[in-house]
Amino acid sequence: MKKVLIITYYWPPSGGGGVQRWVKFVKYMRDFGWEPIVFTPENPERPALDESLLKEIPKGITVLKNRVWEPYSYYKKLTGKKKSDQIQTAFLAEKKSTINVFENLAIWVRGNFFIPDARKFWIKPSIQFLDTYLQNNPVDVIISTGPPHSTHMIAASLKRKLNIPWLADFRDPWTNIDYYHELRLSKWADRKHHRLEKQVLKEADDVIVISPGMQREFETIVPRAYTVIPNGYDDEDAKQSGVTSQSKNKFSITHVGSLTKTRNPENLWQALRELVSEDAGFSKCLEIHNVGKIDFLAVESLEKFQLKKYLRKTDYLPHDQVIVEQQKASVLLLLVNDTPNAKLILTGKIFEYLSSQRPIICIAPEDGDAASVINSTNSGKVFGFQEVDSLKRYLFESFQLFKHNKLHVTSIGVEKYERKNLTYSMCSQLNKLIE
Repeated sequence: MKKVLIITYYWPPSGGGGVQRWVKFVKYMRDFGWEPIVFTPENPERPALDESLLKEIPKGITVLKNRVWEPYSYYKKLTGKKKSDQIQTAFLAEKKSTINVFENLAIWVRGNFFIPDARKFWIKPSIQFLDTYLQNNPVDVIISTGPPHSTHMIAASLKRKLNIPWLADFRDPWTNIDYYHELRLSKWADRKHHRLEKQVLKEADDVIVISPGMQREFETIVPRAYTVIPNGYDDEDAKQSGVTSQSKNKFSITHVGSLTKTRNPENLWQALRELVSEDAGFSKCLEIHNVGKIDFLAVESLEKFQLKKYLRKTDYLPHDQVIVEQQKASVLLLLVNDTPNAKLILTGKIFEYLSSQRPIICIAPEDGDAASVINSTNSGKVFGFQEVDSLKRYLFESFQLFKHNKLHVTSIGVEKYERKNLTYSMCSQLNKLIE
């Protein structure tokens, strides 16, 4: 069987969207003639803990680990955080606080001295560790998946040293990620990020991206062939959930994932505010269910529109329980960041929403990648960031169907996003690299 080394920072029992893509690829790779070997930190800074994902890893998979030193312990001290506090992505803040001089300094240091990211100190020891390992345990291909993009730096060095084909997998953009402008980069640091990004795109033997928009963006940086392999859903997850029906008492609008300040859908809150004011039945049944972290600015918006009493907050849940909550929802809410790169954002959550067979309300650019998936699969409705009237009508129509137990969706063509089919596509790319 052919062997592939996968360099990933996120691996179970770490939780979150960054873990699931490669856990699922590893789960099915043996079916297509590839034996995966995973390299990951022994002591990562975890955004969440999800031990349920451990059962997804096939028996006998080799998982290599080494320790990583990260500056986050000093970052926490400088900003007054507890040692146990988790570092949230996209600058999400659950509590309102005044950003003091130390917070500003910490963000500036983080952005300008830790390039490509705060995991940069993992690069050199990992290269040394893997160089020795690979000389005694050869593989056919190396894969790096980012962010964090320090994984690509490790793979690039190993390719130069050992001449092993290298596939770089981008789960998110690099210099065009939605919070890049918040890193407070100097011109020098910004140039270095762009230089390293361009270096990876040039040197990798193959580059995988998750959306057509990201493919088009990278083509402007380095013209070459890119392959789109999106995230997906696993049929087995839905089958194991045991959910057969939705709640008949609550019209539950469920959002799964971090509700950050750039995902705060004020047009939705306005539409809901008008509906609860005009229809007592709607007001009695409405529930806004957020599964995951929620920024204080989103909570303030709910208070402004007098909707906070309808909010049900559920903190991070293990992946298997998230699937259950999705299937119990009346409608699923998909929020795309209202940022300049919004059109190319294709969050992994969209595909698990598809597998839940619940109607999706998507707040996003109507000509973006997320809208394309929703529309082509007939799985819901997309509304722009400023749209209120048509969103309000759709919500009311959905509520009427809910009352008569007729709120259903018949999606089409979702099979191409099934994890096993996507793993076949990934392994096909690996085969091309060694032909």
